[in-house]
Amino acid sequence: MPLAVYVLGLAIFAQGTSELMLAGLLPGMANDLGVSVPDAGLLISAFAIGMLLGAPVLAVLIRRWPHRRALLAFLAVFAVTHAVGAVTPEYWVLFATRVVGAFVYAGFWAVAAATAVDLVPRDARGKAMGIVAGGLTVAAIAGLPAGTVIGQHLGWRAAFWAVAAMSVAVMAAVAATIPGGGTGGEVRRVRDELRAVAVPRLWLLYGTTALATSGCLVTFSYLGALLTETTRIAEAWVPGVLALYGVGALIGITIGGRTADARGIATLYAGFGGLVAVSVALALTARSPVPVVVLVFLLGFAGFATNPTLNTRAFGMVDGAATLVAAGNVVAFNVGITMGPWLGGMAIDAGAGYASLGWIGSGLGMLALGAVALGQMRRRTATAPLRSRSAAGVGGEAP
Repeated sequence: MPLAVYVLGLAIFAQGTSELMLAGLLPGMANDLGVSVPDAGLLISAFAIGMLLGAPVLAVLIRRWPHRRALLAFLAVFAVTHAVGAVTPEYWVLFATRVVGAFVYAGFWAVAAATAVDLVPRDARGKAMGIVAGGLTVAAIAGLPAGTVIGQHLGWRAAFWAVAAMSVAVMAAVAATIPGGGTGGEVRRVRDELRAVAVPRLWLLYGTTALATSGCLVTFSYLGALLTETTRIAEAWVPGVLALYGVGALIGITIGGRTADARGIATLYAGFGGLVAVSVALALTARSPVPVVVLVFLLGFAGFATNPTLNTRAFGMVDGAATLVAAGNVVAFNVGITMGPWLGGMAIDAGAGYASLGWIGSGLGMLALGAVALGQMRRRTATAPLRSRSAAGVGGEAP
């Protein structure tokens, strides 16, 4: 596997740490900025909004840029937004930096995915994508708790400075390892690429991804506050509990990666079913530390176990337009990241309490299960006439 693929994973780790670490910083940020915890939670949604906009826009605008130039430009802007965020006393300035930083992070994701695919043989693409996406999993295991520890001891602004420094450092590695020429092959017309991704089953998969992600994030986004304010776990233990979430995510994505190709649908049913069960259990036991700690681990496991299936199935549904397919994945995940904190914040503002987040998560998980079932029904309906004519070798399953 080329070193450049691992560097791309490292870059995703640096930026993904920023995406995730706010879950452990919200109480301190809210107090420092003079806003409520739900308002601070909207900074997570701000990041998702930036990714929603950045993925499709930048995927089109930088199609003719060499990959290395695009990746370096995105990292530079990302570092600057975090430096500005670290010094501003204004909530809305910080909100804007989150949007802009996420905008270029989305572009980085799309270009990094296309770059990784270009750098390896076709039969190694899945492994390469796993390494790149694995950067986010490592961010959940190491970056999230590390950011929380830094925030607790040095303040949340120090965590932002740390992300800015990591982003600058990884720029040197990208410059040294990513080839400087080419855009990854022939540049197709925008109209042709859009036509290539206009596949109904691909968009159903994107919808499934958004529902499942929001079902996990509605609880995860407020996990630090839930642990301290409802479960009454000492603040010093919160980073360790969040690290358990990351360990569960790593185990989940590892197992899910091994089952994605041969048992994709079964993986989705098991993962989404697990999300529903864990969410209900969290709602029922939110005030009990021991079960909550175990359930946080299982939330990470269930939330990440389906990611390899969701990602690899999307790339398998379309020939070409890899950057746009990757951008669609980014959009789908971040629709869920936007919906989750927003729905959770509304419930908290309404006085429902942090335990209510589990009930919302379970409902969203049920909808994701329904979307998988709908996809299977559509597939059976579409392939029935072909089976009657004994036409073997029909293309991949619908999600």
